[in-house]
Amino acid sequence: MAAKPAWAAFPHDAKPFAYAGDALKKAWPRLHAGDCEPWPDDKRAAALLKAAGKAAPKLDAAALAAALQDAWRAFHRGDFKAAFDAGEALGPVGASVAVKALGIHATYLVSNEAEKLKRYEQAAKIAEAAIKALPDEANSHYRHAFALGRYSQGLSIAKALKEGIAGKVRSALDTTLELAPKHAEAHTALALYHAEIINKIGAMIGGLTYGAKAADAESHIKSALKFTPDSPIAHIEHGNVLLLLHGDKKEDAAAAAYEKAAKLKPADAMEALDVAYARSEIE
Repeated sequence: MAAKPAWAAFPHDAKPFAYAGDALKKAWPRLHAGDCEPWPDDKRAAALLKAAGKAAPKLDAAALAAALQDAWRAFHRGDFKAAFDAGEALGPVGASVAVKALGIHATYLVSNEAEKLKRYEQAAKIAEAAIKALPDEANSHYRHAFALGRYSQGLSIAKALKEGIAGKVRSALDTTLELAPKHAEAHTALALYHAEIINKIGAMIGGLTYGAKAADAESHIKSALKFTPDSPIAHIEHGNVLLLLHGDKKEDAAAAAYEKAAKLKPADAMEALDVAYARSEIE
């Protein structure tokens, strides 16, 4: 058997992101403003166990709540492997943290492109199982869109379109926003969906074939910034949307968006990676 690829460690100081004990609950609204993940207390855990039925882990609500909180603690402090392992061990009820940990780690801390694609593919499969078990959870659909979207960015646009990934991403994001209209990360992803298609195949064909519209890209990124003004990724992707839609004409505005992201104080390890990325782009 081939050795499993190592997980590169979080490269910044994780001390500010420990969130031990009650600190996690207190910080939760800020930490999850972007993905609307509900706080995993006993009541939430009981609802997940009931909804997942046969796919639920053999735990009581209190044990599941504690396991989910620990998995998220690991994610926020940048111990992405521990977060992934803990989430994956819980099956579909742990998919949200498992996919986020796998995806964020692959985005920033895996340099090998083939390995990245493999991990996004794995994340998409975990999210697919979560959609089957927990179809009423906004993040079952959002994590699927996130994993597929990242996967498609590693392919040629022709291959991604041929495989029908664009339609799957769009459908998953639409469902996310039906279930959670203030899901900022889904608004950001939809903004990128419209902008990337227009950038790659043009406004006319993009509009006719995929319903991609520049006005929708701008409206969704505006919503993301409104719901999460302190989120570095919302500002980074705002810059990216401007460049995808307008190219050099909006270079200054895009740079300003990146600068805004670079100046924000990260609330967790993921945001620290976002901020470091923004800084590296404007240096």
